[in-house]
Amino acid sequence: MPVEPRHAHESGSHAGHAHAVTADTSRRRLALALALIVAFMAGEVVVGILANSLALLSDAAHMLTDAGAIGLSLVALALAARPADGNLTFGFKRAEILSAQANGATLVVLAGLILYEAIRRLVEPLDVHGWAVLGVALAGIFVNLVATWLLAGANRANMAVEGSFQHIVTDLYAFVGTAVAAVVIITTGFERADPIASLFVAALMLRAAYGLLKNSGRVLLEMTPEGMSAAEIGRALAAHPDVVEVHDLHIWEIATGFPSLSAHVLVRPGDDCHGVRRELERELHERFGIDHTTLQVDHSAATRLLPLGSVTRQDG
Repeated sequence: MPVEPRHAHESGSHAGHAHAVTADTSRRRLALALALIVAFMAGEVVVGILANSLALLSDAAHMLTDAGAIGLSLVALALAARPADGNLTFGFKRAEILSAQANGATLVVLAGLILYEAIRRLVEPLDVHGWAVLGVALAGIFVNLVATWLLAGANRANMAVEGSFQHIVTDLYAFVGTAVAAVVIITTGFERADPIASLFVAALMLRAAYGLLKNSGRVLLEMTPEGMSAAEIGRALAAHPDVVEVHDLHIWEIATGFPSLSAHVLVRPGDDCHGVRRELERELHERFGIDHTTLQVDHSAATRLLPLGSVTRQDG
């Protein structure tokens, strides 16, 4: 007899995915970091223009993406907290994924613009005021250390929050590079150190963008969550002594830390479908950390053709 699909979590809470850091704490820390970043960025733009420093302006551009990333994270956290309703059966949990995609795309565009201007200034260097650049860079290191500390205490399991954290860490490295360039300019007069530092910033932006786009892309393409193997999970289900075959196996991720699975399972005639389903759900939880499951368990016919992609028991 067929068994109706069952979700292990009817209420939307997911065991094993609770975090010690509350959403309110994450939002408060993100808001403080955002205020700090925006205030410093405004001053950096002014000094960068007066000092003719592309490194400072590129750092400011990166800080703009930091501010955007934090702002999107705040929006994503607010949306994700809204309950499922009507046609939004999972609520807005994928808002964090969309924010990560937007942040990654923005980083790519800004990195391209900085790369173009840095190459132009390598060919025709401008007079750079090294002391002004050094002062702002040192202040930027301090500001980003504080912002990094704030975001380190937020819930970094959330992809949007982690994206903001990586933005800030990348910006911290960029300010260190800018400070080094300023010291080189002051001590040697080698003004091409400024656009070289900008190339370093652009490379960091592209690296951060790749990580954001790759991780969020996996979720949007509904690939098996990173660290999980569909083949391994399928074999584990089929290894149950009462299971004859597993097919239509799908494993994907609704949002960060929210893996889901659905499958059609066939058991031997006369076996307890409900009991097998409960045992399979327990194994999925304990062995693979998958709690949101939809398993349809039916009795196997005496003879039937196996569909493509099915997994059968391997006895002996």
